[in-house]
Amino acid sequence: MKTKQARRNKIKYRIRKKVRGTSELPRLSIYRSNTDMYAQLINDDAAHTILAMNSRKLTIANGSKSERAKETGRKIAEAAIAAGIKQVVFDRNGFLYHGRVKALAEGAREGGLQF
Repeated sequence: MKTKQARRNKIKYRIRKKVRGTSELPRLSIYRSNTDMYAQLINDDAAHTILAMNSRKLTIANGSKSERAKETGRKIAEAAIAAGIKQVVFDRNGFLYHGRVKALAEGAREGGLQF
């Protein structure tokens, strides 16, 4: 039986074969830890992180994890639009599109990002 980490890595590599970020269409990569959500916009051509956001920097510290994830999505969308980025490709990084991952994606869409 495979471990959760080995299963996630297998999914992650399968996704990364297809999903690639450019300067015009950066990759929105997320990471979900036990307590926080992290999101960053990456230009894979230049191997450069354009901007990053995490739920630790938020003002709503008392909300649920899903609420903080959604707010993280909104904040990264606001920062991306301020930087002139309106469209991204979504990289869920091997995590299932459910719960906090889905909340972050919905928050980014509400904030104005298209993917």
